[in-house]
Amino acid sequence: MNPEIPGMILNVNKPVGLTSYDVVRQVKRLMPGVKVGHGGTLDPFARGVLLLLIGKATKQMSNLLKNQKSYEALLKLGTGTATGDNTSPVNQTSDVPEISNDMIHQLEAQFTGEITQVPPMFSAKKVNGRPAYKYAREGQDVQLKPTTISIYDLKIEIVERNLLKMNVTCSSGTYIRVLGEDVAKAVGSCGHLISLQRTAIGDYRIEDSAEIETLSDVLPELAAARA
Repeated sequence: MNPEIPGMILNVNKPVGLTSYDVVRQVKRLMPGVKVGHGGTLDPFARGVLLLLIGKATKQMSNLLKNQKSYEALLKLGTGTATGDNTSPVNQTSDVPEISNDMIHQLEAQFTGEITQVPPMFSAKKVNGRPAYKYAREGQDVQLKPTTISIYDLKIEIVERNLLKMNVTCSSGTYIRVLGEDVAKAVGSCGHLISLQRTAIGDYRIEDSAEIETLSDVLPELAAARA
């Protein structure tokens, strides 16, 4: 039986295509018998900071979940999807108006501060004790209640006529996919995210993240657990 190791918080750069729990499973395979969790889910299509809580650090999960988070997203205007990202087919199209710098400043002001969001159907938000995405996959339409979230900082940049880059610092519980859709609606169009990167959770930054391939080097205990 493995002794309980001291608490460790590991800042990992989750790649696109893996779920947050996929990353947890990789560490569990390296460290059988050791508790491993994560401090905030990151969608499979997104990449970036994922905090792994190892050993006694799992007790810090509730506190870490409260930390503000920062993201960098690319929003494509003129096409929308059921999921609000590029993991599902385009299901709506619209014209894309000319966007001026004045309009960008108005958008930044409009979506900064306390705002309300309706969580997406394709999310883990619970409805009657069941994740909303399960209803969505079954074609059932359920009512999700608006929630109040905080956008502490928002910078929007025009990359191309139909492409906006958003840098967002926000409270826990913010759906960047929904923010993108709401920004698109505010300019008179529709839109979906084509990329999303979480750049920070609290003081944990993407610049300091470990790559998945180097986990056993970052934590010598992992290599020992495999011996």
